[in-house]
Amino acid sequence: MSRFKAEDIKPYDSTAAKTGQVRDMFDSIAPAYDLMNRMMTFGIDCRWRRKAIDMVGKYNPSRLLDVATGTGDMAFLIDDMLHPDELTGIDLSEGMLDVARQKAAARGNAGHITFEPGDCLHLSFPDNRFDAVTVAYGVRNFEHLAQGFAEMYRVLAPGGVLCVIELSTPVHFPFRQLYKLYTYTIIPLVGRIVSHDAHAYTYLPRSVAAVVQGEEMLALFAEAGFVHCRLRRLTFGACTIYMGEKALR
Repeated sequence: MSRFKAEDIKPYDSTAAKTGQVRDMFDSIAPAYDLMNRMMTFGIDCRWRRKAIDMVGKYNPSRLLDVATGTGDMAFLIDDMLHPDELTGIDLSEGMLDVARQKAAARGNAGHITFEPGDCLHLSFPDNRFDAVTVAYGVRNFEHLAQGFAEMYRVLAPGGVLCVIELSTPVHFPFRQLYKLYTYTIIPLVGRIVSHDAHAYTYLPRSVAAVVQGEEMLALFAEAGFVHCRLRRLTFGACTIYMGEKALR
């Protein structure tokens, strides 16, 4: 039971389904999302994404799916760094996707990256469709983690890779104590002012604390069928990159 407690952490109503609440929350904060990301991490989130994409690039993927793509930051970096033949970003929130499409148009690659609504628990793509699947800071929002991993495994081609970047809780003094002060006090206060959503940035640290981390996350990868599962911790443990492969037949 403890492995799935993140599924019980919801932004608004404890009795309603999480998926709909997450969609509503991100619709609400979409205009402020990029600004809050930069403020919360002091821009380090961009470095974390680049490190993850470097790791994915070793597989030379040509067809990629970015799940929980949000405003497209991960998809844009993938495009810049790996130049894939095909790149699709999906998200529950049309508000976030609208921002992603506006950014794509401003970059001049509006037609090169496909942004479309999609639910990670019920992916609309056929089996063995992609060479790589990425999820940046999104799995803690899944209503059913195991189902989400199983779906991403399904759409990966044999030999393909899943890369998950997720916020995590430092374990060593004094970083753990500083992290808790920052995430439980400062982030909710600033988030309330900038996004005008009193719940979203209170939900954030609670969801990070609740989501499975470290070896427990890798155990979920393995249960979904992934092999060669591994992790890399960054910035004193404030972020973790998880990797798993779909075995060749």
